[in-house]
Amino acid sequence: MAFLEAKHVSFTYPDEKKRVVNDLSFTIQQGEFIVLCGPSGSGKSTLLRLIKREIAPHGTIEGEFFLEGQALSTASAEQMAQNIGMVFQDPENQIVMDNVLQELIFGLENMGASTEEMRKRVAEIVHFFGLEGLLNRKTHELSGGQKQLVNLASVLLLEPKLLLLDEPTSQLDPVAAREFIGMLQTMNEEFGITVIIAEHRLEELFGIADRTIVLVEGEIAAFDHPREVISSLAQNRNHPLYPYLPSPARLYIEHSKVIQNELIPLSVKEGKSWLKKHKVEAVTVPNIAKRFSEELLKLKDIDFQYDKDTAKILDRLSLTVYQGEWLSIVGANGTGKSTLLKIMAGLEKAQCGSVYYQGKKRKRQLPTEIGYLPQNPKLFFVQDTIESEWLEIIKLQQLEKGKAEIERLADVFQLHHIKHHHPYDVSGGEMQKAALAGVLLAKPKLLLVDEPTKGLDPEAKLRFGDLLKSLQNEGLTIVMVTHDIEFAAKYATRCAMMFQGSITTAAAAKDFFQGNAFYTTVLNRMTRGSDVPSVLTVEEAKEYWRVHE
Repeated sequence: MAFLEAKHVSFTYPDEKKRVVNDLSFTIQQGEFIVLCGPSGSGKSTLLRLIKREIAPHGTIEGEFFLEGQALSTASAEQMAQNIGMVFQDPENQIVMDNVLQELIFGLENMGASTEEMRKRVAEIVHFFGLEGLLNRKTHELSGGQKQLVNLASVLLLEPKLLLLDEPTSQLDPVAAREFIGMLQTMNEEFGITVIIAEHRLEELFGIADRTIVLVEGEIAAFDHPREVISSLAQNRNHPLYPYLPSPARLYIEHSKVIQNELIPLSVKEGKSWLKKHKVEAVTVPNIAKRFSEELLKLKDIDFQYDKDTAKILDRLSLTVYQGEWLSIVGANGTGKSTLLKIMAGLEKAQCGSVYYQGKKRKRQLPTEIGYLPQNPKLFFVQDTIESEWLEIIKLQQLEKGKAEIERLADVFQLHHIKHHHPYDVSGGEMQKAALAGVLLAKPKLLLVDEPTKGLDPEAKLRFGDLLKSLQNEGLTIVMVTHDIEFAAKYATRCAMMFQGSITTAAAAKDFFQGNAFYTTVLNRMTRGSDVPSVLTVEEAKEYWRVHE
């Protein structure tokens, strides 16, 4: 008997004709680790929410899910809460208590657990996740990554049989994301918890997945072992899902005449092993990166804290942004990256230090000069529809040819089909794209973006990256806070790392990533310490390498 079974499940949102999920049937065995992937809007989040009945979206549901032979529609609320846990895409939507310890025990209290049982379970989970230092913290003070870890711990305290995760690493830094996925793997292998995880960042997941479900427009395009899925996509490298494949697999495909499923590398370790069996030489020399020297924005000795009784978020931070560059700022969760962007945008005022724009000390916000998009795109929207939000921006900022620009950006981000939707009724990726389009309408000189690729599928990231690159080539200056190392390595001209509220290092992107062991790309980790010419991306390897058997 299958552990989880879907029989002809379909779902349609109110006032919509097209099904978001269309006649899905599949079975999952107990203890499997399933990766759910597909373009933004393909139905991944909707499918997970349909399984977690308490948060199922409003609309028309057809078909049925079965857990261990029992229809989920007939299961009690207590059974659903205990057997199926879920970690949401946005951690803000899951936290309900003010204090971390209270948040951890909230579910157990509602299930009627005894004080002794709660103490035992909490002690175990706190040690497992290393949360000792957070127990007495206020939940609103936590970084996005810390909130996500607390959410996962809270869910696991109920000891579910099935764990659903909707892009749980989207707000985690690269090191924390690998640790998070490692925890999921441990829980799956050692405790037997069945895992279904929807993700766009698949570099770390294909190597541990038992099977992969690929959703396209609400239908299953593939459901097989990752190597089988990769092999089928390798037949057409122009396939929109090809960019989803892990870098080691794409490297193998690009440099192999015949694809052998058993040889497809899924991890850095397997990629290194494949490279050792081949001779790799550089056929061309990479272009020297362009240098930027004209100062646009300068921060000098910035101190900032939200409360006088708390530690400094920014501590004597100094940074110069140059006209026309694309600067990416990376660093661990909670180091002050988002706060730094708010200081740059003029949304927060530093207690000490100065901010200079075009050589003059800035005394107020410059909304027409500096565009800012926060990490949470929900904060961007106040109108009832996405198009209304765009039109309001055009009206407030008196933008010429604004409607034509709406059409252009809607084409670039493929948003025409959701223009009349409420912003909260679309997927996280679609909301992110809609907010980005709104910021770009004003054509600012300096664009500040906080985790802009969060929620974007690989195809959308390529379009977005190419769009920003074209705008940069036209003179736009970009400062991006990101955990997406692969994206930063491909597009940024310079990178800086934050640590304990200050900039510890800044360098040209290629030099920066080649010098790092953890904050670097999969391809750089594969080639470090070897005779293989160093590259950061698959695209660079395709251009600069010649691989011989």
